[in-house]
Amino acid sequence: MEGNFVFQLKDLGIASILGLSALGSALGAGVAAMSAIGTWKRAFLQSKPASFMLVAFVGAPLTQTIYGMIVMNKMLEISSKLGVYLLNIGLFCGLAMGISAYMQGKAAAVACDAFGETNKGFANFIVVLGIIETVALFVMAFSLGILGRLAI
Repeated sequence: MEGNFVFQLKDLGIASILGLSALGSALGAGVAAMSAIGTWKRAFLQSKPASFMLVAFVGAPLTQTIYGMIVMNKMLEISSKLGVYLLNIGLFCGLAMGISAYMQGKAAAVACDAFGETNKGFANFIVVLGIIETVALFVMAFSLGILGRLAI
């Protein structure tokens, strides 16, 4: 019975890291996409060109899903008897990556609006989105470090 419980915790942790990071990516990209569509609509109504560059803002939150998958793959490599550890790492790291993606999407939504109005500041907006993304990169790097130590 105890072994089965550890197995279930391990699986929940492994699923959580990918699921929560992907959830944040979906929410973040969705928020940014809504803003891009609204910005394009405004451009169309004013007979102005609709910038395709807004797609870069919309896609920014998607990378957190990749980071979650990288950590998930490492968890799968070492998953033998680390149920509670993997559950905690999966939940908290997945949540941190997911929130990073969601907040990046919210910032990208504002970037869509600002760039659509001014047609200026693209590089500045990308830099700011990159700073938010750095949180997820740190979480991934530190998680992989912890998982590397657990594998010993």
